[in-house]
Amino acid sequence: MKTSFFFIVAGALALSTKGAKPGFSYAINLNGYHDLTITGKVINGGSVPAITLTNCHNIHITKNSLGNSADAGIYLHNCYNITIDYNKIANVSTGVYVVNISGGGISVTHNQFRNMHGPMPRGQFVQFNNVNGPYNTISYNRGENIPGESNPEDAINLFKSTGTPDSPIKIVGNRIRGGGPSKSGGGIMLGDNGGGYQVASRNILVDPGQYGIAVAGGDHIALIGNVVYGRAQYFTNVGIYVWGQGGYHCSNITVSGNRVRFMNAKNMENDSWIGTGETKPAGWDTNEWGAQIGPAILPRAVVSF
Repeated sequence: MKTSFFFIVAGALALSTKGAKPGFSYAINLNGYHDLTITGKVINGGSVPAITLTNCHNIHITKNSLGNSADAGIYLHNCYNITIDYNKIANVSTGVYVVNISGGGISVTHNQFRNMHGPMPRGQFVQFNNVNGPYNTISYNRGENIPGESNPEDAINLFKSTGTPDSPIKIVGNRIRGGGPSKSGGGIMLGDNGGGYQVASRNILVDPGQYGIAVAGGDHIALIGNVVYGRAQYFTNVGIYVWGQGGYHCSNITVSGNRVRFMNAKNMENDSWIGTGETKPAGWDTNEWGAQIGPAILPRAVVSF
């Protein structure tokens, strides 16, 4: 029966008295549902995602506490018009993992993430994998990976994902602290294995990993007005880079108005890099390399749980 989500919620609460800890719900797995709200759940995923949606649309996931899973906190497959906001997600492989979206409308905003465990290729607060269409956003989230308690890859990753000219995929206003020790992972990765029409703006990153923000391929991608600081650690490399990798070229790239101070593993400042053969991005000379910034651009505790 798919006529009442409240029936499903009530059933989950009843099941929680038969083996789950009091006050906890079992993992939610929905296929083909729509026009529902999932809220107020406390879910330990265990070996599965805390919430899985497949072939769903018009669903709001809000104000849940999700964690302690070897899989994702929230996993979406072939869905559209899904809003994920004001959730707390901790100690999972990846916070929100979104796969094979063509209808658009995936909004991941105002969530808090702590300690992603991977391993690679997982390990993101949010990853879009083959997410296409308009009105897709990852914005105003807060995430923290604590050294020794996490094993992240990229904090935010766009893999083979494409927005539209009028509605690019937006990564706006996120606050990210902590990353590493992965020697390939870092802060915000755009254009991973191509894609296009992506914008990262007004994000603040502190010690995000091997790199700060990167464009690894793709077309019509912009980094605008971000702030990136990284202290020297044995895995750190570069603050912002543009470098088409894996046979995926960079074209129509804008990098403007960013403020960066990033130390590599040799404790030498390495704020930016353009890969061999790449065209200098539009706006490159407007960035403030060597900005007088430090770790205090973010509070010591980014998340509040």
